[in-house]
Amino acid sequence: MSAASHTVAPVSEAAPPRPVPRESRADELAAELHPDRYPPGRWPAVGSVPVSVLIPVRNEQRNIVECLRHVRWAQYIAVIDSQSSDDTIALAQAMGAEVYQFHYSKAGWPKKKNWALEHVPWPTPWVLIMDADEHMTPELTDEVRQVVTGQYPPGNGCGDGYWLNRRFIFMKRWIRHCGYYPSWNIRLFKHAVGRYERIGALGDTGSGDNEVHEHIVLSTGQAGYLKHDFLHYAYPDIATWVEKHNRYSTWEAHAMDAGDAGEVEPSLLGGPIARRRWIKSRSRGLPLRPTLRFLYSYILKGGILDGYAGFVFCRLLAFYEFLSVAKYREMQVQRREDAGPR
Repeated sequence: MSAASHTVAPVSEAAPPRPVPRESRADELAAELHPDRYPPGRWPAVGSVPVSVLIPVRNEQRNIVECLRHVRWAQYIAVIDSQSSDDTIALAQAMGAEVYQFHYSKAGWPKKKNWALEHVPWPTPWVLIMDADEHMTPELTDEVRQVVTGQYPPGNGCGDGYWLNRRFIFMKRWIRHCGYYPSWNIRLFKHAVGRYERIGALGDTGSGDNEVHEHIVLSTGQAGYLKHDFLHYAYPDIATWVEKHNRYSTWEAHAMDAGDAGEVEPSLLGGPIARRRWIKSRSRGLPLRPTLRFLYSYILKGGILDGYAGFVFCRLLAFYEFLSVAKYREMQVQRREDAGPR
């Protein structure tokens, strides 16, 4: 991923944000949760790996405990909250994380993870970004440990960041096809040289305050690749999928309106994200796009091999395309009405 056009913003001279005061229930919850108890497998000692973990959240009480249990080996864990109304904060504190509050600007920038990268006083050069519905594995954890302690073999990228692969779990099944595996994202990098790109000048799209489709750009060169996967439990049920993708399709419509102008240029011969954007840019104007998306995911990308879960997943992807296109056209109609007669 080229970063020639990317400049990492300088660290703000303003005083760093302070963690949220510890909630009174955190100690009681810690006694119930046993935060130092690991899942099965061989894990490093608690707090022994010199890396910081960034986890963006809002009302994630269902997921946050197990996510944190899988990263207790990290030296520092920062949970970036957006005014949760459930027990997310107390649970995160009980599991040993610091919690910071992020307040989203209606200007639409910065979003949550970029804000945290810029303002949280990270105690380590390396940061690992995880979502609350994601779990690290012992094998990938060992690779991360090698990277941040200087033991990872050289020659894999610029040495300042790494692509991590994830396995999507849907309807209790690993979706191995549908175009969703492999699914690479830069998640481990030196926080001083990496920021999420901005797609156009979208403002507040109403799709949330967290980066979803934006990707990390390194100012120092190409990222390398780690070998093992982490697990992504993004959609525990179909209702969750629909709720999230209703918001994501709003973002998609705004991105279409902005011409997908970001810092990762579409390229058939580029990295995973560049190739994905090249395919998307070429498919924008195709007729019957939702139907084509289903056929692409279910037939060409092998979703049929994922059984009933694959069929449902590919039908939902087609519905997502339909929503994105319909919302984009709705925006165009509204713009013409707002402009009035000429």
